[in-house]
Amino acid sequence: MKIYIYKGGLSVVRKSGVGSAILHQEKMLVETGAPLTNYWKEATVVHINTVFPDAVLAARAARKQGKQVVYYGHSTMEDFKHSFIGSDVLAPLFKKWICHCYEMGDVIVTPTEYSRRLLLEYGIKKPIYAVTNGVDIQFFQPDKEAGERFRRRYHIPADKKVVISAGHLIERKGIFDFLELARRMPETQFVWFGGDFRLALPRKVKKAVKGRPGNVIFAGYVEAYELKEAYCGADAFAFLSYEETEGIVVLEALASGVPVLVRDIPVYDGWLEDGVQVYKANSAEGFRRRLDQVFAEDTSELRERGRRLAWEHSIYQAGMFLDGVYQLEKLGRKEKKACL
Repeated sequence: MKIYIYKGGLSVVRKSGVGSAILHQEKMLVETGAPLTNYWKEATVVHINTVFPDAVLAARAARKQGKQVVYYGHSTMEDFKHSFIGSDVLAPLFKKWICHCYEMGDVIVTPTEYSRRLLLEYGIKKPIYAVTNGVDIQFFQPDKEAGERFRRRYHIPADKKVVISAGHLIERKGIFDFLELARRMPETQFVWFGGDFRLALPRKVKKAVKGRPGNVIFAGYVEAYELKEAYCGADAFAFLSYEETEGIVVLEALASGVPVLVRDIPVYDGWLEDGVQVYKANSAEGFRRRLDQVFAEDTSELRERGRRLAWEHSIYQAGMFLDGVYQLEKLGRKEKKACL
């Protein structure tokens, strides 16, 4: 078996979770000693991650050549909604398209049991496995000096509370709640990382961003080392997204040892527990109360449990889970041949 990761479209998705997942897969295969190849001709297994037309053509070509296709289900109709201009109207068509894409795979891999259930509800008949996207725990870890660099870069005093978030500047990611939270906590500094594709943003999002309170910084897209510094220098990471298939930034924040707040949504059920690894809430006021709690309490045990959970989702562990999928599919093919 030789595995080829198809990287068509990577330049488009590089600044998103899908782009991170592609790079993580490469690291998974290297860390676990899987037979990775950079040459299409050598491949017996092809990983496809995007839902662009070129990816579908690549999957079709691989199948015609007798290669096994592992199609990654990073996207759902649910997380397509409330994003860019026209996304709600186009969501049903997007659902049909991604189903067509994923059905091109011999097997589908998606990050969580939640997203697996969604894909099953779509009526997809191919085998679907839940395998975390993983987190690089060697890179994302507590680092006091890195945190100090973050505060110097953004001129934030050492004694000032700072809350960060990360993601596209879209409604689904909770941008409105983030801004309202900042208004309710004027003495706290808020910093949002990410936010490309502004031309595709709805007018109400652009208006809200333009009218942001004075204690909000929109830092734009930054490289991983700067985001790591922010995790290490912040007093809390508030990820207010309404819909996710996993949330790589949540794992990065947990690995970095910063207290994490998330919205109480189904994707986190069964692996992120309120008051154990994270704090959960469902409104700006709920998040404000949680932040007051974080600022007032000793969060060392919460952060340590969060780090342990991140270790369980390390790139190495994710690679071992993925290897288990390969082995299951090998066994499945053997059983099918035996029956024939």
